[in-house]
Amino acid sequence: MTDRTNIGQVLSVALLVAVCLSRPMSGADAPSGAEILRTADVSRGLIVHLGCGDGRLTADLYASGNCIVHGLDADASNVEAARAHIRDHGLYGPASVERWTASRLPYIDNLANLVVADNPGEAAMDEIMRVLAPGGSAYV
Repeated sequence: MTDRTNIGQVLSVALLVAVCLSRPMSGADAPSGAEILRTADVSRGLIVHLGCGDGRLTADLYASGNCIVHGLDADASNVEAARAHIRDHGLYGPASVERWTASRLPYIDNLANLVVADNPGEAAMDEIMRVLAPGGSAYV
């Protein structure tokens, strides 16, 4: 990745992070999956949801149908609840969830078009940046 591409990616992520820090990720004021996709200007590719909780937002991020959504959560009960929610909505396959407790995200460099971090857990921002594709976005 060239310095110019890297600077543009950092600025894009910094802008989304600054906008999103003022919004809660759960509760009545939480953004919908469609709102996150619109804000991030993402409609396809791999979407990663860190700290996916009960899976409601994870399923909602599949709104466009042109993507794959992968939720990660450290809590086994959250993973089971998220899987049940996604299955109940007939989305399991293009949307999936797994338990993840490591500090390194389970993806190759430059793979994800969008990383939504409800609860990034052990993932540092530099790790989120590592997995973002050029032009990708982080919604933290």
